[in-house]
Amino acid sequence: MTYEGVLTKMQTELGNPIQYYLVFENSFLNLNQLLDKEMEITFQGYQCLNCGKKKKIFRQGFCYDCFMSSPAVGDWIMKPELSTAHLDIEDRDLTYEKRVQLQPHVLYLALSSEVKIGVTRGTQVPTRWIDQGASQAIPIVEVPNRYLAGIAEVALKNQYIDKTNWQKMLKNEILKVDLIQERLKAGTYLPQEVKEYFSDQDPNIVELHYPVLAYPKKVTSLSLDKIPNFKGKLSGVKGQYLLFQDGTVFNIRTFEGYVVKIQI
Repeated sequence: MTYEGVLTKMQTELGNPIQYYLVFENSFLNLNQLLDKEMEITFQGYQCLNCGKKKKIFRQGFCYDCFMSSPAVGDWIMKPELSTAHLDIEDRDLTYEKRVQLQPHVLYLALSSEVKIGVTRGTQVPTRWIDQGASQAIPIVEVPNRYLAGIAEVALKNQYIDKTNWQKMLKNEILKVDLIQERLKAGTYLPQEVKEYFSDQDPNIVELHYPVLAYPKKVTSLSLDKIPNFKGKLSGVKGQYLLFQDGTVFNIRTFEGYVVKIQI
């Protein structure tokens, strides 16, 4: 069977294991059903996720012009502490920024290799943790806007990393950590503006289970820019990565906006 379309981040459904879907304009693939099967990925071109034009992708699925102008990729996305909508100050589009920034955000700890600190909108729990390939995650505090979550994350970066070690995550090399105790410790480092939202009562740890038949010992990242045609047997899906039997891994997020043909 053949599927064609623009790559966007895989849609997920919490379960044991998590269900993964590649969604195209006129079709979709349930990747769990493709485990242990051959699939061929062929690069065919580009389509900007913002303007829809067939222009070379610059970053995050956007062409250069859209990346430099769209409010959906402002600096405050990667650095929540730069959010200013709560002050009525516009970055690129105040209406958009208020809609996204002025809603509940969660500061959390996730265990994907080591313990990492992170921020996400409340509506993105547990999707954000799945996308990072976390095996466990726990909220530290929920706050009413992105700015407060951002300054809390900055305060905790002295204690925790804020990026996933993707190679360890994909090889399933995970430290054993008591997230309940780590959460209580993290609470002591919160800035004064955020402390009022912290509770000593422990929320539940979220356990995440991925559809993986076997984890690779070594990983080699597939780049469609360098290898426009790849064929391999799918052995798992974790985070936003496809894992193949030969140790090749393919990060769907990196190649959002790329038009591909997939043959099963």
